[in-house]
Amino acid sequence: MKIWVDADACPKVIKDILFRAAERTRIELILVANQYLQTPPSNFIKTLQVPHGFDVADNEIVKKIEAGDLVITADIPLAAVVIEKGGHALNPRGELYTTDTIKARLSMRNFMDTLRSSGIQTGGPSALSQSDRLAFANSLDKFLVKYGNNQ
Repeated sequence: MKIWVDADACPKVIKDILFRAAERTRIELILVANQYLQTPPSNFIKTLQVPHGFDVADNEIVKKIEAGDLVITADIPLAAVVIEKGGHALNPRGELYTTDTIKARLSMRNFMDTLRSSGIQTGGPSALSQSDRLAFANSLDKFLVKYGNNQ
């Protein structure tokens, strides 16, 4: 199992949690972004820089993941494809997307996208709170306990 991160939009505090988890569990962590990323020195943390462009990082993640891999992303369409390919997707607020929840989340995302494209101001997500960070760390730990030993 590997952990892939849709790193362009991933908050620094979430990356820091992931860096510690990769070291602790010795699971390979790959951050995919269209810009240079600074990471701590580690045998378990890698970066993959992709060209700029719409969904380039997402497409690279989809191309490289294998069944059982974990993807950290707030991008719901990416999470849906990851799940279709047999992977797991966790968002930076600690929600583990599942086959049961992803369809509803995708429908809501598409509905909000339609509202925005018709000119309605919907606002964006709230800032990442301390409770969101804790929820992410707890969800990641639960996931790694359940699936991390199957590498």
